[in-house]
Amino acid sequence: MRNNLGKAGTLYVVATPIGNLEDFSARGVRILSSVSVIAAEDTRRTRKLLHRYTLDTPLVAYHDHTKSAQRERLLRRLELGEDIALVTDAGTPLISDPGYRLVDAAHVAGVRVVPIPGANAALAALSVAGLPSDRFVFEGFLPAKESARRRRLRELKTEVRTLLFYESVHRIQDTLADLAEVFGTEREAVLARELTKEFETVLRGTLGALVDRLSRDSDQRRGEFVILVKGDSGPPPAVPLEPEKVAGLLAEVLPISRAAEIAARITGTKRNVLYRQLLESRPGDSDGD
Repeated sequence: MRNNLGKAGTLYVVATPIGNLEDFSARGVRILSSVSVIAAEDTRRTRKLLHRYTLDTPLVAYHDHTKSAQRERLLRRLELGEDIALVTDAGTPLISDPGYRLVDAAHVAGVRVVPIPGANAALAALSVAGLPSDRFVFEGFLPAKESARRRRLRELKTEVRTLLFYESVHRIQDTLADLAEVFGTEREAVLARELTKEFETVLRGTLGALVDRLSRDSDQRRGEFVILVKGDSGPPPAVPLEPEKVAGLLAEVLPISRAAEIAARITGTKRNVLYRQLLESRPGDSDGD
């Protein structure tokens, strides 16, 4: 759609369904039907969505690695007053998906950029995971190479917020195994697979249990995945030292005066208090102090 006011058009960043095509919003349908062109990561995938809603809006292929000439052509159309919709294969554009260079260029050029919100796999998974969701970190896809992946996981090991990762069918087993090795097999986690699709599953358990489940069930190794890992709870709380117990243990191998002195340094209790308690608990055991 071209406006008639001599103004620049609008770039609409449109979220599309992540699986179930019924999840597309009425506003999303209206925007895709009204723009001049849809810039799509994969025109074949987007064409299925258009067919479902009987839309015939023209499509052009766009992703961030496309030659900059394509981005410049789209930007020129926006500057001339055309409205353009940016979509990705599934979900919200720019979330581990292409688009930010076009959005950035549009802002620089003074073009209005409008979000059309909708489905997102990471947030959908978080909503059903049952893990703390007040604070979380989205890490997207981990490095494909094992050494780089483990290095990144070691950097995240002590992160206290819930961690979210995307992973592909080709690396899901290796990534879960690396998570279990670096974070520990007892760390709580959730594996959300094929969200909103026919074979959707949400598996909860420890990382060790999830690794075992996937090794035994090939069906759970298929599809697209969101991995959620509970944040690090930190070291266990320190157990308060009992001054009398510390002094008593030391007194088993040291003179009571020396035991009282060392126990006082360790616990912060006064030496004479501990010394007197040792004498009372061991009458006749004075070492002449």
